[in-house]
Amino acid sequence: MELNKIETLLEKYFEGQTSIDEEQELGAYFSSSDVAQHLKQYQNVFNYFSTSRLEESQKEFKIKSKKSKMFWLSVAASASILIGTGAIIYSNTTDSASNDLGTFENPEVAFKETQKALQLLSKNVNVGIESVSYLNEFQDSKNLIFKK
Repeated sequence: MELNKIETLLEKYFEGQTSIDEEQELGAYFSSSDVAQHLKQYQNVFNYFSTSRLEESQKEFKIKSKKSKMFWLSVAASASILIGTGAIIYSNTTDSASNDLGTFENPEVAFKETQKALQLLSKNVNVGIESVSYLNEFQDSKNLIFKK
């Protein structure tokens, strides 16, 4: 009777359906000396599992701390922010010092340059006003369709 039970437990074991108690029962059976002849081929498998549980690793593992990584990451981020800010400030100060715009010695030249700038501005504003006129046409068409 016990041999039939062991064979059914083996089938369940290889299908992955055994419980821990059933696996311990199989381990106890195969570690004993009275294993059936046709089941001796499985004895090495279960003996391996029982001996491998007793093994311990001799190698020591070092666990790296995340704090040291975070420290260096924060240092690198701070340094990059400082370098970027310094580069922006340096480029702004050198550009404003080298370009002396808006000052003229001769008032007539200043007047002509001002007229050019105002004409350019007027031209761009007029383009924007023309675009708005289409909105008025749309409003008129909408009022015709949807009478209040």
